[in-house]
Amino acid sequence: MNQYSSTAALKPLSITDLAAMKQRGEKISCLTAYDAGFSALIDKVGVDMILVGDSLGMVIQGHDTTLPVTIRDMVYHTRCVSKARQRAFIIADLPFMTYATPVMAAKNAAKLMQLGGAQMVKLEGSRIDCVRFLVDQGIPVCGHLGLLPQSINQLGGYKVQGKEQAAAEKMLADAQQLQQAGASLLVLECVPASLAKEISLQLTIPVIGIGAGVDCDGQVLVLYDMLNIGTIKRPRFSRNFMSDAANIEEAINTYHQAVKQSRFPAVEHSF
Repeated sequence: MNQYSSTAALKPLSITDLAAMKQRGEKISCLTAYDAGFSALIDKVGVDMILVGDSLGMVIQGHDTTLPVTIRDMVYHTRCVSKARQRAFIIADLPFMTYATPVMAAKNAAKLMQLGGAQMVKLEGSRIDCVRFLVDQGIPVCGHLGLLPQSINQLGGYKVQGKEQAAAEKMLADAQQLQQAGASLLVLECVPASLAKEISLQLTIPVIGIGAGVDCDGQVLVLYDMLNIGTIKRPRFSRNFMSDAANIEEAINTYHQAVKQSRFPAVEHSF
């Protein structure tokens, strides 16, 4: 047992548990992690999900983008994270150009699950063919719409997505198609809060926001951003949870409670 909850010794959360959280209106908390030490700490606090993000390319490896991250990198860091957690649900990113075809996606997703211990894989964009094929193979999938870091060269910068009506309508349609293809979760990044709210209401699967307002079913932040460490500027949608914390564990717990109680993100962290 720990000071936060009595769930530390329970079996890992499942996609069924996450769906039930949405149905009863309980917010889902998520943080990124890339190693065993942070994984154990995040899990101890009671955070519901850990995303092993290809953001490791920037916060761990020092790159300017996520593009150099390989599937080998992702397997290694996912294995480190999965070995140390007891309860948190583990999602791992499929990195750049590892899901160009459905078969390629399945082979790389299998590595993340068999070798890394991931319970779900995440891919960017409305890749309906890949999502449907992965789900047919028994692989749980998390979609990702809005700002797509792997497409940064195409987007021309880190900008809010879905501000114009046509773009908003397309994103809602893409979200519905991802759900119909079998995705069990959806991440919305840098999306106007009103649009993210509408998508969250329209979908039956949980919608996790990052820079997408407080009305999503849950929130995710890059661990290094919310601890105010790293080599890059903290995004506007993040918050320095270390500023009023005595230690890292307290900062993570403050974030977890703020998400659960719909106190984060605030208006200043939204678009």
